[in-house]
Amino acid sequence: MQVTVKLYATLQIGRFSEKTIDIPTGITIQDLITRLALPEKEVTLIFVNGRHRELTDRLSDGDTVAMFPPVGGG
Repeated sequence: MQVTVKLYATLQIGRFSEKTIDIPTGITIQDLITRLALPEKEVTLIFVNGRHRELTDRLSDGDTVAMFPPVGGG
């Protein structure tokens, strides 16, 4: 199955901003982060098809996964 991954802010550095990839059926968001070699603590906000999701949620064919690093501010 295929999903589109969008990385934002510092997660893009040395990687990509958007990419469609093939993944096995039943993969979790955690599995996807591992496959992409992203440090888990750098991915703090995850949306799948515009809805907030957790690391243990499973992905489906055609999903769009947006990942954000920690947000700072003051």
